[in-house]
Amino acid sequence: MQVYLVGGAVRDHLLGHPYHEKDYVVVGATPEQLLAEGYQPVGKDFPVFLHPKTKEEYALARTERKSGVGYHGFQCFTDTSVKLEEDLIRRDLTINAMAMDEQGKVYDPYGGQKDLDQKILRHVSDAFTEDPLRVLRVARFAARYAAYDFKIADETLQLMQNIAQSGELSTLTPERVWKETSRALMEDHADVYFQILKDCNALKVLFPELDALFGVPQRPEYHPEIDCGIHTLMALKQACQANYALDVRFSVLVHDLGKALTPIEELPRHIMHEERGIQPVTEVCDRLKVPTYLKNLALTVCKEHLKCHQVKNLKPGTLWRLLQRLDVLRRPDKARAFVQACECDAKGRLGLEQRPYPQAKYMLDAMEIVRNIRAQDLPEHIQGPEIGEMLIQYRIEALAKFKEQHEE
Repeated sequence: MQVYLVGGAVRDHLLGHPYHEKDYVVVGATPEQLLAEGYQPVGKDFPVFLHPKTKEEYALARTERKSGVGYHGFQCFTDTSVKLEEDLIRRDLTINAMAMDEQGKVYDPYGGQKDLDQKILRHVSDAFTEDPLRVLRVARFAARYAAYDFKIADETLQLMQNIAQSGELSTLTPERVWKETSRALMEDHADVYFQILKDCNALKVLFPELDALFGVPQRPEYHPEIDCGIHTLMALKQACQANYALDVRFSVLVHDLGKALTPIEELPRHIMHEERGIQPVTEVCDRLKVPTYLKNLALTVCKEHLKCHQVKNLKPGTLWRLLQRLDVLRRPDKARAFVQACECDAKGRLGLEQRPYPQAKYMLDAMEIVRNIRAQDLPEHIQGPEIGEMLIQYRIEALAKFKEQHEE
């Protein structure tokens, strides 16, 4: 029985990139041998076991044969006769098809180290096209290693285009698409993920609402980059650079979907794009089974982001109602995330990436003002239903004074 560290851990070890998860492949062993040593079985489609102490995954070396459509359309074969090279050839990219033994010796039968040195994402074999999920995985790797200037090999991008044209992407479950996408969104260069999907024609299959933004013009005095799709990716890049959370990044991604629905005769203006965006944002979230808290913030950002940009011009009562809709009293975290997303929208514009966004501080200060006014601050004679009405009055009056101070 021989044990090898495989996949991402070997790749990142050689690259000097941080990694946490370790996966192992076991050659020349049977399930019975691992069970006898205390390993716990967890694999459904093929034998995978958890180490009795570290709980890391150990998979028996296996080969695969395409037997159906989609991500699960494979038959796996495990046996003591399966060689390490046979196990590695079924992997997606050469940089993921390396192994390291317990002495630190690297096994690289398919040129992974060379591609790592040349910063190329290249498929191992033509079997790459048998798994449509690999289109998303390669796009995610491109996002992860964009800081290292990795590029996708032309022939691999062509295979990704072939998969997109084959119709197999439609066999991916919403859960798999969202899992890869949510992981990609948390990369430092998440915008690259969506650009790669567009380059291989997969974006229009998986995210047609987002794909529809590309080529739609905006007013150049507000959006020097003009193209709505380019603006969206620039805004997402801002969210990544600020290291914002997943809910902010996703909200930024979908905040302008309504612009794809603007009537042609109204272009390049996008009147009411906030309201038009509600339906496509809802459809994306429902189709991909996006978690509820992400959907809620995304819809709020879609509907309200222009009001944040214009916040200094809002009347105190209007600002209070906006803060109410943000649920600022119960969920200040959501309100802050909303402001972060709006700032990314404002800065995700060509040549305006570094401009100040004073609206953020104005909004955050206003939130604190209304949150600091509580029932115990009211006169003692205010009782019952009057408490709620008086709290609103006090908060609006405080916002009015706040607005006056900023206008002086």
